[in-house]
Amino acid sequence: MTLSSCSLSATSRLFSSSVFREMAEKGRSALFARLIKKTPLIENLDAIDRVGDAFDAALNILRRGNQRDEYVYKAALTRNILLGKHSLRTASMLREFRVGKCKADLAILNGTATVYEIKSERDSLSRLETQIAAYMQVFAKVFVIAGENHIDAVLDRTPQEIGVMCLSKRHNISTLRDATDCPERVSPLMILGSVRADEAKLILQRLGVEVPQVPNTLLRAELRLAFEKLEPALAHRAMVDVLKRTRDLLPLEELLQNLPSSLQAAVCSVPLKRRDHERLVRTVNTPILEALSWA
Repeated sequence: MTLSSCSLSATSRLFSSSVFREMAEKGRSALFARLIKKTPLIENLDAIDRVGDAFDAALNILRRGNQRDEYVYKAALTRNILLGKHSLRTASMLREFRVGKCKADLAILNGTATVYEIKSERDSLSRLETQIAAYMQVFAKVFVIAGENHIDAVLDRTPQEIGVMCLSKRHNISTLRDATDCPERVSPLMILGSVRADEAKLILQRLGVEVPQVPNTLLRAELRLAFEKLEPALAHRAMVDVLKRTRDLLPLEELLQNLPSSLQAAVCSVPLKRRDHERLVRTVNTPILEALSWA
């Protein structure tokens, strides 16, 4: 199926955090109703029963052809790595995690911290070197996962210690070059810049370092003095242990069981209040013809 740019954009935006939050917080989404009318799904509503079925059908559309978007890759990583290789009981996923001037596409914490930089068919490689340089200062393992159109360039433009994965046309993830696990190269100061102040305090406590008792206006400066003295590998280990607790995804386990697989990546990527979980499940089970009236 060949999609127009408008139709492709609308289909992609169905999986945006704006749609997801509206559904969870309001029990309906006017944006979802407007977008679905601009997608190919509107022509085949007879084959769609509920809102969840529409998301499944939309993801199937996005998976086809040579214009897969970032969500397709996040869905594959969530299914195959976070929930396949690991589980919510043993691993956590970082959401909207800033590293310097970059934002990590997806990072998973288990025994170590691994970041996955996505380069989909729609992406440019113009910032790849900058992103990799930043991630190497916070994560022990760095992977680039890309479409077949980018693989040769990614292999050429990244150091041997950077892992390279390919998402095939059949949506299987293959590792073309494994990532080196090297916590010794991280920068404790870059870790400090990526975590919240409360998490930074917990990292120091875990390492037996006295936490500065100063007003909030002076806290960051004092934390910086403490972090610049930390040994990189120990700081990385403490970061993993702390973030696995503070950003635990286990409370999402029941929600994931009650939503279609197409929404797994959205559930793990968009912060939701616990009280909104049940409402989201009801909304996703809304008949599709009723959902069209949300607009």
